[in-house]
This record gives sequence, C-alpha cells and structure tokens, in this order.
Amino acid sequence: MTAPLIVQPGFLFDRAAEWNDDLPLLGPKDIAAGLPDDVLGSVEVLVTVGSTFDPKLIESLPELRLLACFSTGIEAIDTALLERRGIQLTTAAGVNAHDVADQAIALFLAQRHGVIGADAMVREGGWQAGFRQGLAPRRSLRGRNAGVVGLGRIGSEIASRAAAHAMNVRWWGPREKRGAAYGRADSLEQLAKWADALFLACAISPENAGLIDRRILDALGPRGVLVNITRGMLVDEDGLRAALSEGTLGGAGLDVFVEEPTDAALWRDIPNVVLSPHIAGFTQEAGRDMFGQLRENIRRYYAGEPLLTPYFTEAAYSS
Repeated sequence: MTAPLIVQPGFLFDRAAEWNDDLPLLGPKDIAAGLPDDVLGSVEVLVTVGSTFDPKLIESLPELRLLACFSTGIEAIDTALLERRGIQLTTAAGVNAHDVADQAIALFLAQRHGVIGADAMVREGGWQAGFRQGLAPRRSLRGRNAGVVGLGRIGSEIASRAAAHAMNVRWWGPREKRGAAYGRADSLEQLAKWADALFLACAISPENAGLIDRRILDALGPRGVLVNITRGMLVDEDGLRAALSEGTLGGAGLDVFVEEPTDAALWRDIPNVVLSPHIAGFTQEAGRDMFGQLRENIRRYYAGEPLLTPYFTEAAYSS
C-alpha cells in the first residue's frame, strides 16, 4: 500500500512514531503547503477531530473512503455528505464514557453542594466568622430526580451513577430504547419539569442545536440544575445565563460551551454555576484508548475487516 494517510490534527501527527503501521503520513504542514494532485487522487483515509474538521479537504479527495475521527463529537462533519459519497466514518464512541460521566456527576455535586463556595469560605475565614450560622442546609440527594437526555453510552453511565446516589432516574430521547433500565418521559419538557437535575448526554446534530431553550430551563425551574458535558450548541447560552441571573434556574454545571474557549467575561458575574474547560473526557487512559481505537479502525479498513465503531450503523440519539 503506497497511498499516504492524511492526519489533519497536529497533535496526532506528532505521534507518528506510535502509528507503527508502515503508513506514509502527511500532516498539517503538508496540507498547508498544498498536496499534489497525484496524492490527492490516491488518499483513501483521512484522520481528523470532529470539532475542528475542515470540510474543504473532503472535496479535494475523490477517492476518500474512510474518515477516521479521533473524538466522539462530530459536530463539524457533514455526515449527509459522507453518506452521499459512500465515505465511512468512525469515532471514539464508548472509549471515554466512564470519564465523561464522572465529570458530569462531579460538576453536579460541586454545584449542588456548593463545594467551591464552601472551600472559599473556609480559606477566607468564613467558618470562624460564624459562616455556618447563616448557611441554609442543602437538600439531600436521596429521593431527588435525575433526568438524562440521551440514554446512550455516556447517558447510561450517568444514569447508573445518579441511581447510586439514591436518585430516581428517567430519560428522554426521540426514540425508544429496547431494554432500557429506566423509564422514558413522554417529552423533554415533561422530563425537565420532573427533574431536580437534567443531564445532557445526547449526540449532536444540526436538528437539536438550541434544544435546551428558555422553555426547558423554565420547566427545570429554580430548584433544578442543568449539567452539560456533551456540546455547548445544545443550549441557548444567553437564555441560560439570564435564567441563572434571574434565579429562575437553580444552577448549572458546564464542561462545554457554544464557543470554545468561552469568553470568561460572559460568566464572571453569573451565580450558581460551576465551569470546567471541556475536560470531561480528558484522562490519561481515555487519550491512550482513543488513539488505540483510531488506529484499530484504520487497520481494519485496510485489512478489509468490519470497522470497530462504524458511525452509520450505530448513529442514534446517544453518544
């Protein structure tokens, strides 16, 4: 096999020695310098990241047969175009579901229990100054309601963690899931009205951008907490900030934002929100396993074997 493999993200190309597949690799600098027509006409596999993908590259690769995505998120990839051209797509589906679910629960607990504010109070002498005397007791998690939007790999992991905290769990998605361990709400709004915490764990598509608007935030209400660890485009951020500022929403925990990095000034004076910089799946183990899954999908393609995580046979309202 002589056709080169194009690796679009630099951080993966820089790990060329780890590929160990005798594949000729072309990276970002080669792309920027301009690839010759004979190379463009021979490439069958392109490696990318779904949030920063350059769609123009597909147009220049007439023989492209596999788009191998390092990440789980594919919001910048035109999947309809891939289907029309018969290009297969693989992702990191399932690799970091445990880690992302852990971060979702961490954000929820930090917000719900006021951990960051309590830490600051202790460090600033608030305890000694009688801080606890003016502190309202929080409600126990036991018996509270956890709603999960999207009961895929990540959503299922979040649900099991919420259940372990003695919370009641329900979920919603546009399609039933056979054998689901939890009850499905009739609608997203119904789930939000029922929930004390609403966890977003659904896959991203142009159709569900802005899924969480003021109507859903109002349904969640002044005692509800929204947690988003999937993608920022799911949420009307202006509406979210307004709801938090007005107190019509109880709180939020966010690992993802509409624009990343997010403008710090947007959040500086927003109360009752805990933020992290898109690190939910950023663990040592996940990085290693995502790279391994990427390479295995590519190996299987060239060997003519079934792909490990083919998107077009698994794509659903889950991640």
